[in-house]
Amino acid sequence: MTKKTSIGNYLFTRLQEMGIGHIFGVPGDFTLQMLDQIDEVDGLNFVGNCNELNSAYAADGYARLNRISAMITTYGVGDLSALCGVAGACAENVPMVFISGAPPLYAMEGRLRIHHSLAEGNFDNVMNSVREFTVAQTRLTPANAAFEIDRILKICWIERQPVFIQIPSNISHLLIDAPQGPLDLSIPQSDSESLESALALVLKHLQLAERPAVLIDMDVDRTGYTDALVRLVEKYKIPYASFRSGKAILSEASPLFAGIYNGAASEPQVREIIEQSDCLFVTAPSFVEASTLQFIDQMPAETVVSIRGHSSTIGGEVFEGVMAGELISRLADSIEERPEPSVAVQDQTVQPVGVEASRSLTQSRFWPIMGNFFEEGDVILAENGTSNIALTGVKLPEGVSYLSQMVWGAIGYTLPALLGTIMARPERRQILFIGDGSFQLTAQELSTILREGLKPIIFLINNRGYTIERYIQGMKATYNDVANWDYTALMKVFAPEMEAFTASVKTEGELASVLEQCVKQDCASFIEVHLDPFDAPEPLKIFGPKTAELDYGSRRGPRK
Repeated sequence: MTKKTSIGNYLFTRLQEMGIGHIFGVPGDFTLQMLDQIDEVDGLNFVGNCNELNSAYAADGYARLNRISAMITTYGVGDLSALCGVAGACAENVPMVFISGAPPLYAMEGRLRIHHSLAEGNFDNVMNSVREFTVAQTRLTPANAAFEIDRILKICWIERQPVFIQIPSNISHLLIDAPQGPLDLSIPQSDSESLESALALVLKHLQLAERPAVLIDMDVDRTGYTDALVRLVEKYKIPYASFRSGKAILSEASPLFAGIYNGAASEPQVREIIEQSDCLFVTAPSFVEASTLQFIDQMPAETVVSIRGHSSTIGGEVFEGVMAGELISRLADSIEERPEPSVAVQDQTVQPVGVEASRSLTQSRFWPIMGNFFEEGDVILAENGTSNIALTGVKLPEGVSYLSQMVWGAIGYTLPALLGTIMARPERRQILFIGDGSFQLTAQELSTILREGLKPIIFLINNRGYTIERYIQGMKATYNDVANWDYTALMKVFAPEMEAFTASVKTEGELASVLEQCVKQDCASFIEVHLDPFDAPEPLKIFGPKTAELDYGSRRGPRK
């Protein structure tokens, strides 16, 4: 059965069916009729951003808590401005529907010279650029719109990757015959024989193992089998650790949580549990840097169970067409419950830091103090640099969602991503840590957060520049300095009519007082934290020289 509907209405209705309530973007002349059509769909709203890069970052953050997102840009200038953010979503398996309002269909087919293009009649170059960072692409026409919309959206849902839809500006209001039923979002089932064989083999390995362990990366969350994995580790009492890019996907408050695995830089307990395991479940590892991969290469193949979205490798044997969630769920159903883990995990509870009121803030004490501030259910965003590196080692409460961009690593990502995460989960307390250098890249999106009446707690780490880069190269070089803005004044600059709580702290006593005050506020909070430019978390002091060696080689030029 089909019904008459407009192309734009059909697309936006499908997005709403998928659970998308907000579409991020920047208006452009090729998108304006489409933006009017968003209002026709109940429960769907357009959120205008300050620029297209921020739109992509906001959509990325939204999808990480909502499972999928969407954004709209205008052809050429808008598309390519957003592309860095789309590439980040591609690198980190974030499903995003990237919609582009393109020139009218007759202009593209007639190769007319038109604005926002290179004025030579080529309308494939933008599509070709975006193609490199999306898993599927289409240009809609009245003839293909219904089929192509459903095809592209289902690929996005299944593959957990960005997709690209070009809509010529003169067709979004045209009526088409479209299916009446809801979009089929079912995930393909495993090949039955492969699943049964894989299950039997992994059960055999697990039952013979004396030291089973699980190592988690981000795709556990992206592909939606977190709950099944929780059932498995809790029922069979399997200790687990996570890569930095998989932090807090499984509870860090559990007695089974060993810590963060980061190759040779890991804590001794974590290395022992993971590297001496005789049945190690590695769930969709991204292996951001080579050091975390080395131990896997050295382990006997029969001890490793590598589980990815659509395939598994068990004891060196590859099983294609085995869905990760289905295998983990069946495994949890099949095993018998164990009373206690075979390997004890040492208690990692950190004693609260006693605040010394007159003591200047330092990296070594600021982050443990903040660890005591976090609560169950918080959403914590950590910008690349000192914030993410320091918070990696902070054990988080139950139910915390932790967002960072470990693979793509674009600085400035987290502020617009915060807009997306709050739009996705407004009922949860949301806390951002961002350095001054990163903040300056995307600062204007703070105005959108305030315009929308949102109430995050933002900690601006003011250490006068790029501390992480200082520890790689140029400790005192001017290229690692940034202008010292009056950061707290920006709240009034961006939203002069809005109430906001602001503070600037330099001592532990000032920080303690401000933390006590900000939790009582019913408004956005912006807290500037002053730290020494040459102070750094201990892991960063190790990370910097190792990165320099990776980037420049052991015979690099002199470090300044």
